[in-house]
This record gives sequence, C-alpha cells and structure tokens, in this order.
Amino acid sequence: MRAVVQRVVRASVAVGDEVVSQIDRGLCVLVGITHDDTPADIDYIAKKILTLRLFEDENGKMWKKSAQDLDLDVLCVSQFTLYAKCKKAKPDFHMAMPGSASKEFYESFLHKIRSDYREDKVKDGEFGAYMKVDIVNDGPVTIMLDSNQREPVGKPAPKEDADAEASSSSKTK
Repeated sequence: MRAVVQRVVRASVAVGDEVVSQIDRGLCVLVGITHDDTPADIDYIAKKILTLRLFEDENGKMWKKSAQDLDLDVLCVSQFTLYAKCKKAKPDFHMAMPGSASKEFYESFLHKIRSDYREDKVKDGEFGAYMKVDIVNDGPVTIMLDSNQREPVGKPAPKEDADAEASSSSKTK
C-alpha cells in the first residue's frame, strides 16, 4: 500500500458538482493499493497515518502531536494512480489492484482506520468515481508512506555495532 499524507487546513472531495466529503484541519490521505497487499499492509498504513506526529503541541513545538492526539479529521481518497509506471508517455496501471478486489480491500482499510480511531473522524470520497479533490496543504507538509518499506520486525542492531559503524563512516569522510 501507498499513502500520500498531507497536513491540511481543509480538504474536500466532490463528485460532479456535489461535495461528498469535507474536513477542516487534519490529514488528507491519498491511498493506493497494489495487487499483493495483505491485511498486514492495512494495519501498518492505518497505524502510521494515525500516529504520525505532523502537528505542533500546545507550546507551538513542531512534530509533537498526531491527528489522533489532537482529535482531528482524516479524509481518505482512493487513488489507483499511485501505482502508475511511466516507462513511456502513457502511464501503465498494472501494479494497481484490479477493480472489485481493490474496492473490498479499500473498504477493509477504512474499517480498520475508523475502528482504530473514531468512525466520525474518518471521511472518504467515492470509490471508483471521477473525483475533484480540493486540498489546502498546511506547511506544506506531505509525507509518503509505503508498506513495502516498513521497518523490519525484531531487535535493533546492538549499540556497539551501530557505534562502530558510525565511527568507521566518519573516518571515511
């Protein structure tokens, strides 16, 4: 899964001339799904979105609070084009999960993020529709997440190995 997470002042999604969803301050998340994504990818991306510290704390110190900490809204928009390959001028979308399977997977993602947060705080567009997404990016702050690049599970490297590596890399500079 891929997610483009944007800190926003406000965001909305329209289908035709009708606004189907909108939020004020919070996160707008463009979500792409590939053919080999699993429920573990949903868990990883949902947790990252809800815990990313992209906001200031009560003292104005940046990178201290998440949207969940501040009880802010999250607007999710499905976007298969996040898996486009552009070898030539025309994009190729074969890496995106096909049709009905991606709809079911996206709905599972929405269920997960809503159940981990609050259902009334997570909005979305209209899956498969031609949407107009209006985003007022705050900062701008835009973070790319990819579940294929998640941190390995397990113990971190022993401290002495990390210290030795840092020491040797500083000698070679």
